[in-house]
Amino acid sequence: MDIQTASYMRQYLQINQLEVFNMNIQFSANHIFLVGGYTDMRKSIDGLSCIISQQFKANLFSSSLFLFCGRKKDRLKILLWQGDGFILLYKRLENGKFQWPRENHELTKLTPQQYRWLMEGLAIYQPKAVKTIQPSCSI
Repeated sequence: MDIQTASYMRQYLQINQLEVFNMNIQFSANHIFLVGGYTDMRKSIDGLSCIISQQFKANLFSSSLFLFCGRKKDRLKILLWQGDGFILLYKRLENGKFQWPRENHELTKLTPQQYRWLMEGLAIYQPKAVKTIQPSCSI
């Protein structure tokens, strides 16, 4: 390979790497739902969407995040409808486990704070959490 070809390939690779790293993936959801119990993590978009629509009779296309967790509690899948297709996110913890409720096999609506707690390894119900209040002005 001559010097000019090598230089071109180096520039080409740098440009394509920048394009990949500059991808900005954005999504928004109106609601966050946790699917309690165990989920078979071999399931993909079709299998997970069947759980939501058939078992829970929920609307898949409502701009909601649906969270699933496997038996080991170190893996999480998130399903989201994005207007023209599904997005499936997969998270595997290197250390620790998600504090996933196993006692109920139902759909639980989470607040954004509960979602953050879950992603930080905390339980979704915090008995000592400070509740926000709306100050009232009485004049």
